[in-house]
Amino acid sequence: MENMFFIKGVILGFSIAAPVGPIGVLCIRRTLSNGLLNGFISGLGTATADALYGCIAVFGLTVVSTFLINSQFYLHLTGGLFLLYLGYKTFQSVPAEIAAKANGKGLFGSYTSAFFLTLTNPLTIMSFAAVFAGLGIGTAGGEFASGLLVLGVFIGSMLWWLFLSGTVNLLRKRFDQKRLHWVNQISGVVITVFGILSLSTI
Repeated sequence: MENMFFIKGVILGFSIAAPVGPIGVLCIRRTLSNGLLNGFISGLGTATADALYGCIAVFGLTVVSTFLINSQFYLHLTGGLFLLYLGYKTFQSVPAEIAAKANGKGLFGSYTSAFFLTLTNPLTIMSFAAVFAGLGIGTAGGEFASGLLVLGVFIGSMLWWLFLSGTVNLLRKRFDQKRLHWVNQISGVVITVFGILSLSTI
């Protein structure tokens, strides 16, 4: 029975991560520019944030979730402005002749930026809470079962990002400098649009 909590968590984590939003575009662009590891690490930052929000929802941390939901204005403002900045930098960036090495600083920056951007969407908590309630899962299954659920959410989200970055990496050799430049410009525009949409919800 408890294994079902883990399986449901995996399915939920994969499903919530799958829609291609600003993080998806960022993951694709980073995979094409810097390789599989950099793209996957970006997704890992998002998976961590998803697991954190899943944890808040499943364990019913009312004070924390209420604070985040009440802070939507500032989170959307900060996230929207950061997306605008990221979109501009992406649009202006020139593809490197040689893929950048996946050094610690680069990977850490990829992880933290994706983690931060995911945290600026507190509505994720409401999504998790609504799905948990609808499926009849949560604290009623006990702390261990709830822990398995959150672990499943993290694994499911991580599997999606591995799938996405892996698939994009297979196509990477088909992209020359000119095509990579187009990818940067298109990605920059898309990320900027997401930033504008985030600010418009304030």
